[in-house]
Amino acid sequence: MVSQINPTTKETSGNFIACLTEQNAALAKVLTIDATDNSLMVSSDIQKDIVKCFAYEILHSIIGDIGHDMFCLLVDESRDVSCKEQMVVILRYIDNCGLVKESFVGLVHVKETTSSNLKSCIDYLFAKFKLSLKQVRGQGYDGASNMRGEFNGLQSLIMRESNTAYYVHCFAHQLQLVVMAVVRKHTSIGNFFSMISTLLNVVGGSSKRRDMVRDFNLEEMRKTLGCGLLKTGTGLNQEQYLQRPGDTRWSSHYKCLKSLVDLFPTIVKVLEFVETEDRDGKNIE
Repeated sequence: MVSQINPTTKETSGNFIACLTEQNAALAKVLTIDATDNSLMVSSDIQKDIVKCFAYEILHSIIGDIGHDMFCLLVDESRDVSCKEQMVVILRYIDNCGLVKESFVGLVHVKETTSSNLKSCIDYLFAKFKLSLKQVRGQGYDGASNMRGEFNGLQSLIMRESNTAYYVHCFAHQLQLVVMAVVRKHTSIGNFFSMISTLLNVVGGSSKRRDMVRDFNLEEMRKTLGCGLLKTGTGLNQEQYLQRPGDTRWSSHYKCLKSLVDLFPTIVKVLEFVETEDRDGKNIE
């Protein structure tokens, strides 16, 4: 939301100005009562600059707490809704008060998820923050081969530079994997999710069919909006997509089934297209 200030009353509206002023009375006075008419702070460039300054100060404080002490490195990478691979970096350390902290220090777009590329991105962040891999005393990742690989995984690449940076497989992921293994022992549940996986491969296995899901869903949404069956408003009727279940996140199975229910009419149309016009698979792309 863009913040605005009433030039007459100097009253603010919007989340941005509210976040700036609610914790600091002096800043609130400058931005409201004593603010000039041309100091409305509604420019996106100005607001982004202020956010960047806040981020810099927070990171500077985190790095100052660590100093030359030891810390643990927590890394995970995932694809966002725009299919862009993102790597998140978190540092776990003990602050000056003796409290254990886990602080988010960076979100990096990675073009490849290979261990060497992830290592290069971490090296870049460490150089930027003036940290050394020699300070790392632990690594926490998921069980993907590019992360835990004994010879060429990210953990092995870091251990070559810091042999005390011991790797620990994420306990939450281990628990999720155990739950999945137990669930799959139940034949009917295992068969059910196998069918769901096949359905997702058929409906969302190509860019063409994914575009069809998007177009059909948009058409259905327009019809229901025209009939007054859907409410309109901020944050409502967002673009939907098929969620794939993941073995390390049990909640993803719920999201998968929910997306199938929400997009059921659309999925039926795509399956009808596959049955009548795309049987030979020549129109996959």
